Amino acid sequence: MMWINKVAIDLGTTNVLVYIPKKGIVINEPSVVAISREDKKVLAVGFEAKEMIGRTPDTIIAERPLKDGVIASYSTTEAMLRYFINKALGGVRLFRPEVMIAVPAGITSTERRAVIDAAMAAGARAAYIIKEPIVAAIGADIPIGSPSGHMIVDIGGGTAEIAVISLGGIVSCGSVRIGGNRFDQSIAEYIRRKYGLAIGERTSEDVKIQIGSAMFMDKPLTMEVKGRDMIMGLPRMVTLNSDDTTEALKHDMEGLVEAVKQVLHDTPPELSADVMDKGIVMSGGSSLLRNLDALIAEATGVPCYVADEPLLCVAKGTGIALENLDTYKRSILATR
Repeated sequence: MMWINKVAIDLGTTNVLVYIPKKGIVINEPSVVAISREDKKVLAVGFEAKEMIGRTPDTIIAERPLKDGVIASYSTTEAMLRYFINKALGGVRLFRPEVMIAVPAGITSTERRAVIDAAMAAGARAAYIIKEPIVAAIGADIPIGSPSGHMIVDIGGGTAEIAVISLGGIVSCGSVRIGGNRFDQSIAEYIRRKYGLAIGERTSEDVKIQIGSAMFMDKPLTMEVKGRDMIMGLPRMVTLNSDDTTEALKHDMEGLVEAVKQVLHDTPPELSADVMDKGIVMSGGSSLLRNLDALIAEATGVPCYVADEPLLCVAKGTGIALENLDTYKRSILATR
C-alpha cells in the first residue's frame, strides 16, 4: 500500500484539480459547493453541486466559494478543500499530508494567509503557496530555470495571469480579473440586449464552448439557445452564431490584450528578444476559446501557442514543484 503524504491543488475559480505525486491528477471537479440555508451543512461538492446551479429551492444555496481566483467564502472553501483532500487520499489516513496550492500572482498577503489557513484547517500538516504563472509554465514544459525569458498567459475561470519568467522567478507580471466566468456573463448580457432573451450561467457557458470565438470567423458556427423572453416571460428559442459571441467578448478581449501588452512593455529588452523568439505560451481552460491565440499574436506581433492540455498545466506544475521542493524553493511564497 502506498502512503500518500503530499497533495498538490490547483484551487481554481471554476475547477479544482488535485495532483498526487506518482499518480498524476486524481480529481478534476467544479469548485462548487451546495449548502443548506438552515443549518449551513454541506450537501454536495463538485459535479453534484454544479448540477444544482440555477435549479435550487430556497432552502439550498449552490455557490462558488472562490471569486476571481481568491477566497470569497472562507468556511465554504475550507469545507471544499477538506472534501477534496479526503477524496484524493481515500478513507483511512495515518498522518496529515503536505499540501501545495497554486494562487494568482496578484494575490494580497491577507488573501494568501486565508488560503494557508483554509488548507491547515482542512487537515494539512504543512501548506505551501506557489504563484500560478510559475506552475503553469512548469506544467507546460517550459524550462523556467534557464537564463532566458519565457512568457506565459494563464487564463482561468476568474483571472488571467500574465508573466515573463527567467531563472525560476517572475521578472514582470500582470493579473487581470478577466476569465471564463466573465466571458459567460458578457455572452449572457449581450444575448439579453440583442435578442431580449434571458439565459442562465450554464447555457452561456455552453454557447462559449460550442460557438465562442475571439475573432470573427469566415464560416460562423451556429447553435440554438433556449431561454426566457424578457417581455413575454415565456420560454423562447433563438439561433445564435459565433459572430454574436465575438461581439459580446470584444470588451473582455481588449482588456486581455492590453494586459499582455503592458507586461511586454515592462519586460527588459534582453528578455523581450527571447519572448519574440520563443513565442507566448497560453494555458488555462479559457485559453481554449477559438482564435484567442491568433488574436493575441496579431495584437502583439509575437507568435502565440496554446500548451498541451492547457486545463491541466497548473495542477501538473504544482505537483512537479511539490515533488521537487528543494529545486523550486525560490519560487515558493509562504510556508507553514
